[in-house]
Amino acid sequence: MNETVLDLLAAAGTAGQAPPAWMQFLPLVAMGVIFWFLILRPQMKRQKEHREKVSALKKGDEVLTGGGLVGKVVRVDENYADIEIAQGVRVKAVKHTITDVNPPKGAAPAND
Repeated sequence: MNETVLDLLAAAGTAGQAPPAWMQFLPLVAMGVIFWFLILRPQMKRQKEHREKVSALKKGDEVLTGGGLVGKVVRVDENYADIEIAQGVRVKAVKHTITDVNPPKGAAPAND
């Protein structure tokens, strides 16, 4: 009796085949796709929007620099922007250090 039970258990253990090799890599591929859509793709989109904002920088825009200075753009060239942070106080900033661009303020909204 013992021999038949052991023989049956041994046969059942060897009867199961290993899954195909591509099935072992499927979880890694799924994690890569999730990583792409949740982290990389949104970051690339934000970088593209930032590049477009900085390239469209023009005189009169209000900007925020990476150092925390808020000012008004006085002059823009290919790599630099002159920013007036107070009346008569101008600084030259590298365009890529500008973190945010606000369009010039027009008239005050009617509800203020």
